[in-house]
Amino acid sequence: MILAAGLGTRLRPLTDNRPKALVEISGRTLLEITLSRLRSFGTREVIINVHHFADMIVDYLKAKKKFGMRIEVSREDVLLDTGGGLKKAAWFFLEDFSRSASSTGDSRRLDLPILLHNVDVISNIDLHRMIQFHMKNHALATLAVRDRETSRYLLFNDQLQLCGRRAGRDGKPELVRSSQHLQPLAFSGIHVISPRLLPMLTEEGTFSIIPSYLRLAAQGENILAFRADEYYWRDLGRPDDLAQAAHDLQQKVVL
Repeated sequence: MILAAGLGTRLRPLTDNRPKALVEISGRTLLEITLSRLRSFGTREVIINVHHFADMIVDYLKAKKKFGMRIEVSREDVLLDTGGGLKKAAWFFLEDFSRSASSTGDSRRLDLPILLHNVDVISNIDLHRMIQFHMKNHALATLAVRDRETSRYLLFNDQLQLCGRRAGRDGKPELVRSSQHLQPLAFSGIHVISPRLLPMLTEEGTFSIIPSYLRLAAQGENILAFRADEYYWRDLGRPDDLAQAAHDLQQKVVL
């Protein structure tokens, strides 16, 4: 799932007349860059949530023949945030997994991982490695994280289990799991989930998925960090970030 419904307010004025997914870097839209990257890892079925200038994204995908992939669109009349957006799009995954399991008789297919990727991040994180880490550790969710400055930290123990969160460097920790040693790490907008998570999203309406992860971690569920410090990563929230990413693409720092 590509999360692309946001207003892209930090990218104004570029998003005054287009969705952030169709903002370009070196002649390629953020959506094309993300889809191409997912295709390179073998992804062939994608759902994209849309809201701001939604019809422009639909028309763009049609003009591009959906890049040769099965691409569905989840329209949000009201912005639902990451958790609400995933919950609204859950039919796409549950339908596919149920069909696959019934046709093959293999219930294990119901636990094949789902990748969630923000449209406004660019990276060369090894998604195969991340998914293998997720499956090896039987995680409910695995979050790509980095040791970098941020306004909101997630807190993990030495086993890389989610234990809480904290605002900034000096904020008071909100803990859901006790630990002697906590690592404050920044979420990178890329996560892998098990389909088992979908019915556990009991929140309604508009909600971020991070509080859901914290709630489930408090219940003993395995919500893990995937350390992505060694990889290139950039948030594309501001025009300056786009310019730097364009330079990095030109210099082959990231493909």
